[in-house]
Amino acid sequence: MSLTTPNRVPKREEYRPWIVRFLPNATARLRLFCFPYAGVGVSAYFPWVQGLPRTIELLGVQLPGREQRIRERPFDRLSAIVPVAADAIRRHLEEPYALFGYSMGALIAFEVTRYLRAEGCPGPVHLFAAARRAPHRPDRLPKIHDLPEPELIEELRRRWGDGIPSAVLREPELLQLLLPGLRADLAVIETYRHIEGERLECPISVFGGEDDKTLSRDDVQAWEELTNGPFRLRMFPGNHFFIRSRYLEVLQAVLEDLLPIVGGRQGAVPC
Repeated sequence: MSLTTPNRVPKREEYRPWIVRFLPNATARLRLFCFPYAGVGVSAYFPWVQGLPRTIELLGVQLPGREQRIRERPFDRLSAIVPVAADAIRRHLEEPYALFGYSMGALIAFEVTRYLRAEGCPGPVHLFAAARRAPHRPDRLPKIHDLPEPELIEELRRRWGDGIPSAVLREPELLQLLLPGLRADLAVIETYRHIEGERLECPISVFGGEDDKTLSRDDVQAWEELTNGPFRLRMFPGNHFFIRSRYLEVLQAVLEDLLPIVGGRQGAVPC
């Protein structure tokens, strides 16, 4: 798969910006890599730091074009993101690890898992996918990533309501700074094409919003078809962005699945 934007592949020493270690923890027995949703960076997961036990270290996968990488050109194809993100993660596989992705991040986490398996790396002990239809389920929403700016903003408001905070919409300069990255993220989602492959072996836990108008329960239930491992679906009160209002409950659900794993696993063999 080829790139449609002139992003160059980072040199080896440039992988550092991709992984954000919120609170480095040498005693951790498991690493939890988190992928954010479209338009935001890994700081969305910062509230989780204080809620994690010392046995689990939180790491964010920071894409170009946001937060401390705001001046970098964002990727607009998943095929560009996955190899670089996976290679950054594989440098931190001294311990067992899990992947959590929210919305667009769930799609990235899934494809990173498949990429690492193809490279002969140890797979995650758990994959968490939130607010995202199963990758093999067709997206029924019209494509909007290439709409003119006024129409794009209006469609974002219509679909996701508070997806863009009103404070951002009232500040044209801030909106102009963030919109290119958001448009690129939408392109990542809307140009994705699922390629059939072997089922994963790791457990998959999926989270959905009960009032999410962009997804059906069947859309999220269909993740079960992608693994030979255990599967669990949990629904939370709220819309597509239930993680904002229910982040403590989401974190508690993650820990419910991870704490039994932390109890006795040995370190993974780096690839």
